[in-house]
Amino acid sequence: MKFHEIRFPANLSFGSVGGPERRTEVVTLANGFEERNTPWAHSRRRYDAGLGMRSLDDIETLIAFFEARRGQLHGFRWKDWSDYKSCRPSREPGFCDCVIGVGNGETRAFQIVKVYRSGDETYARPITKPVAGSVVAGVDGNELVAGVHFEVDATTGIVTFTDAPDPDVAVTAGFAFDVPVRFDVDRIQTSVAGFQAGDAPSVPVVEIRV
Repeated sequence: MKFHEIRFPANLSFGSVGGPERRTEVVTLANGFEERNTPWAHSRRRYDAGLGMRSLDDIETLIAFFEARRGQLHGFRWKDWSDYKSCRPSREPGFCDCVIGVGNGETRAFQIVKVYRSGDETYARPITKPVAGSVVAGVDGNELVAGVHFEVDATTGIVTFTDAPDPDVAVTAGFAFDVPVRFDVDRIQTSVAGFQAGDAPSVPVVEIRV
């Protein structure tokens, strides 16, 4: 499978509907209690891009993007307007936003993750498509300089430090990011008459593992 490092037009994804999906297997026992398990370590997101279409020009842009991706064949980047930063939407990413690892004196490369927290529970989501130029990082509470102290691979989300962080110190990062997705259909149906009457096409997209 190929992945195209291009973002679906952000003005068209604005207004779309979607979010995370989990897969939970629930077994109800004879005594009424439940056993619950999941085969997924990470959630998967789904969206409908059709709701972001506002004009016939938008439809033309959508069709061109769809054809260039060959339908479901190639993945692409998607901006999830409800969740696209390491921090709250009203803030700018800071180098202490998320702990992405702990130094051991040898490891220099760390995968970017976004940490979700509710009460005592946390979930670390791997981020494989950070926005180029948006990543800030730090070690042991000190902000470092991109291009001097670390490099970022925007196609994988790997941060590589010039010097390995010392043992037991926190490695942190802040960033903006896209979601790797593909179209979830090989056919887009549009109607000029229906669209002018307010009937937007359904254009499902689904997150992919890369």
